[in-house]
Amino acid sequence: MGFHRRLITGGTAAVLALVGRAADRVFYVPENPAYTITDSVRDSLRFTLDHTLERDAKGHWVSISSFVNPDGDVMGWHDFGHLEGPGWAANAVGGAWEIWRWGRFLGRSDWQQDALDILDHVLEAGFLDEKTGFIRGYRETTTGEFRLNYKHRSDWFCPGSMAKVAFQLLEFGADLGTDPRAARMQEMARRTARWIDERVEAVPNGWFPRRVTPDGTVYRKSPEGGNDPFWQTSADGLFILQLQTALTRHGRADFRADLRRRVRVFMEAGGIFGSINHDTYDAHENVAYSVAFRTLLAAARVLGDPAIREFAYARCLAGLDQFKLNEDRNGVATTGLLYMEKSWDTSYLWENAEAALAYFEAAADLLATEPDRARECQLDGLTILRAAARHHYGPHGFLTEGVDWNDHVGQQHHIGLAKYGAIQYTEPFLNNQHIAEPTLFLLEHLARTSDTDGGRRVWHDIEGNVVHTAPAVRQPPTD
Repeated sequence: MGFHRRLITGGTAAVLALVGRAADRVFYVPENPAYTITDSVRDSLRFTLDHTLERDAKGHWVSISSFVNPDGDVMGWHDFGHLEGPGWAANAVGGAWEIWRWGRFLGRSDWQQDALDILDHVLEAGFLDEKTGFIRGYRETTTGEFRLNYKHRSDWFCPGSMAKVAFQLLEFGADLGTDPRAARMQEMARRTARWIDERVEAVPNGWFPRRVTPDGTVYRKSPEGGNDPFWQTSADGLFILQLQTALTRHGRADFRADLRRRVRVFMEAGGIFGSINHDTYDAHENVAYSVAFRTLLAAARVLGDPAIREFAYARCLAGLDQFKLNEDRNGVATTGLLYMEKSWDTSYLWENAEAALAYFEAAADLLATEPDRARECQLDGLTILRAAARHHYGPHGFLTEGVDWNDHVGQQHHIGLAKYGAIQYTEPFLNNQHIAEPTLFLLEHLARTSDTDGGRRVWHDIEGNVVHTAPAVRQPPTD
């Protein structure tokens, strides 16, 4: 606390000295006071809420598409173009949860109601089999048919991604408290974990299969039909551990024995970091390291095992360093971003947001015992969010899905048809708005607040920058 108090009250010279030291870092982007990281989140949520939703027959909000351009137009030529639902890139439950939490933080009851309308669509439209715990990830907006994967088929799905949806239901339900939806959501999460535990076929290395058939049998092919070399080494399985850890922490189930076994498999392999994204194939994907750190840190707490925590820092969080971009490449604003993987080196924004969240959770974990290290983690997370904030395009708040500094996806898909640049499409609930989660974590757990003479509350980051200001609360008149 003393360091932050000196930062806020120690005068301009102290702040400038600190900023100077931060600017000496190789991986660093300064805050833009004219467009803060909170401004960036507001724009992303504005784009999702105002330009990518429509009402269904029941009055619920439904995503028009999991792939849109800066005007919110459906990109029907893409696999995600005519899909919506809770699955992977569609991410309706996770997106609704982020909107609801920001509505609570900002005092926007209308945003909270919008989020519940999105959630109610998932709860009522047939995605969830509440007897078995099975989750159908997608619905075709053109036919109304349910599909299990982003290829508009149902021959396979990723059990880890199904676990991710269940985790989102569990945590969103916990936030809802006494709301009637909450118990239903949390019980659904428990049943999904049980389905995975009982039905997903084992693989030889003791980890989880990347894909399975609808009955849980291992599926070794890629979505394109070839053999997937990462059929048993995808980090997507981490989401199963994330769900089991959360259920155990909430007292909804006890997965401690299985957690110990699976975490041991992960650690003895030196970490399993194969692609989480369903359409990429690389042994080392940046988001795999972020999810691994967050999952193992939580598991270490549940299991009371410091060795797991040490591995999470030494192998997983430290592993993010290899993906950092320390300069602008090919004239594109890439400083402060992480590229996805060597085989596909575009900087995608949902993965960057997950990395920022990992750094902030590390900072919160280290704050009391290792403040200098916590500070470095905060600066890494802030750098990522500040870098992402430079990639909104158009008048509606659109945040690109990725920054293609190496022309990997093709010039025809870039903003302004530039040879190198941001991609002119996004996934509304994921790439466009996942920055919402780490930014809110920062504001709620790491930022320091001060009050102005006018009654406003101000949030400061670790460098003293103002990143959010709440309007003054109007006091009732006194007699």
